[in-house]
Amino acid sequence: MLPAVSILQLIGFAVLLVAIATWVAGLVRLSRRERAEASGRRRRQQLLSSVPRQTGPGGPPSESVELSAAEREAFAGLVRQLTSRS
Repeated sequence: MLPAVSILQLIGFAVLLVAIATWVAGLVRLSRRERAEASGRRRRQQLLSSVPRQTGPGGPPSESVELSAAEREAFAGLVRQLTSRS
């Protein structure tokens, strides 16, 4: 121990060194996390760019089925039942 340095100064210096080491460790972890997230975003963008885009005005044509009069009436009755409950 140095004779000209008090014990309080040594303790303060040690606390300061621990605080600096903690700060540096936090910065390293933060930068690694950001780098990992950025590479994950790039990987997702590459995967999405490999999927072919749909061509044409609006994608695939929509399907429709003609209902008979009895089916339309049954559906209307179901809708009435469901709307009367709420």
